[in-house]
Amino acid sequence: MFGLSKLFSSKSVQKQPILTALAGYRSAAFAVGIDEKFINGIEPQNDNSLLLNLTLPFAALSEMPQVAEFVSHKLKQTVLINAKVKLPDACKFKSIKHIILIASGKGGVGKSTTAVNLAGALSAEGGKVGILDADIYGPSIPMLLGLTGAAPTAQDDKQLLPFDANGIKAQSIGFLVPSDDATVWRGPMASGAVNQLLNETAWGELDYLIVDMPPGTGDIQLTMSQKVPASGTVIVTTPQDLALADAQKGIAMFNKVNVPVLGLIENMSHFLCSHCGEPNHVFGKDGAIKLAQRHGVPVLSKIPLAIDIREYSEQGKLIAMDNQATVSKTYADAARLIASTLYYQQPHHDSVEIVITDD
Repeated sequence: MFGLSKLFSSKSVQKQPILTALAGYRSAAFAVGIDEKFINGIEPQNDNSLLLNLTLPFAALSEMPQVAEFVSHKLKQTVLINAKVKLPDACKFKSIKHIILIASGKGGVGKSTTAVNLAGALSAEGGKVGILDADIYGPSIPMLLGLTGAAPTAQDDKQLLPFDANGIKAQSIGFLVPSDDATVWRGPMASGAVNQLLNETAWGELDYLIVDMPPGTGDIQLTMSQKVPASGTVIVTTPQDLALADAQKGIAMFNKVNVPVLGLIENMSHFLCSHCGEPNHVFGKDGAIKLAQRHGVPVLSKIPLAIDIREYSEQGKLIAMDNQATVSKTYADAARLIASTLYYQQPHHDSVEIVITDD
């Protein structure tokens, strides 16, 4: 980063009020404010506004309008922000900086739909993103990304090329096995297939690789958590007691293999009545909050039971990448918080307590 003397293009700009305003900004993702080392330059404009050039160390572009509004209010001057995302260079695996396992204790909780939309949200927030479908027995990623029937291609004899879905790199056993065929493999063979897909795909440089894990706590989960340098896992559940009981087992497994649990996502959290607009808690209420409190992790998001999510998924589209869709904000909030947690949990940072409050 630049020294402070190089951050400002004009001596007429007062440095300290700007730095103080940025440091005072607070949100779930920016729990300790915006550090001066994120600043690349501050340029006064002809209309007396200021342009702040920021380089963010985690994916959080959609929050910049709120930051600009906050700083403008503090300075009583119009502030514009031009931001880009560049993660620290340390890589977990090849040229991949973070591997995030999306897991659930049981099937049917919307894990795969959540995984692809988190990938879409992280991409929309400025990250370079890939997704690996590790659900060997029931691969859903090709359908959810609109790639059903797509034929794989190889870079050479050793590397498969990932598919591109709106800028997200994707790989799945579903591209290699006919969609109407059954994968009848024993655990070790399935685990080996996942390992091959991870190692023999030409991922290139990625900030975040989302791994859609199979449900449960079997061979594949153990292989991925023990042999892959995962930065953390996100547990997807519904508020239903049965799903929560299985989510508890998933948390216990990842604790045993020392993979950090970044938080819980409560999917199908509630249904908004189309007549009165009130939330109906079809599968129960606050179950994820109680489980999260028990383990000292945050609830990253409460995703509603929404018709739009189903319709987008059936069309092979990511609702998280449509800014016009109300529910996209739900995925964006979760993505920023995951990215922020991964950055601040790195050894060279002080730990930050993340507190999520209900509106």
